[in-house]
Amino acid sequence: MARAASGSRFPSRPRAAGAEDADRHERRPLALLLRLSAMVCAFVFMVAFAVVLARLTLHPSPASEALTHTNLRPGRSLKAYLDQPALRDAVRQIGGNLLLGVPFGVLVPVVAPRTRGLLRVLLLTAVVMLLVESAQGALVTGRAFDIDDVILNTTGALVGYLLLGRRMSRAVHRRSART
Repeated sequence: MARAASGSRFPSRPRAAGAEDADRHERRPLALLLRLSAMVCAFVFMVAFAVVLARLTLHPSPASEALTHTNLRPGRSLKAYLDQPALRDAVRQIGGNLLLGVPFGVLVPVVAPRTRGLLRVLLLTAVVMLLVESAQGALVTGRAFDIDDVILNTTGALVGYLLLGRRMSRAVHRRSART
């Protein structure tokens, strides 16, 4: 038995003009609702992350005031962390700064689809973390600006983007098929 051009064993019936568009539009409200829900959840998580970030980085530490110093040379603080006698302290400092950047890499491309893309996410994260570190150094007692923290936070955003952010963004913001 010969197959019809559509690939089916049965001859295809002519569809009404626009039937495929009608099918697509019937499914569209559900897809739109799911995308909107995902964006709202991502926004809520981003706000929660901002609150945690502010509490962790902008909380005064008067007892540390004599110990803090501004670091503008990349690698200086990393070396100091790794030279500490307790490995646990180094892991806490480095790992904590890496983890602070991960939510940016995951949530930013979902919340703001125009920031999709590795370079845009990294640039936005670096700018935000530079602002946080600047505020820390200028306004918060016992805290100082540290370029290594910015580098570690941005690296964390890279990890978050590559592991999950890129896929989540593509799932939430699928590009429509062009006809």
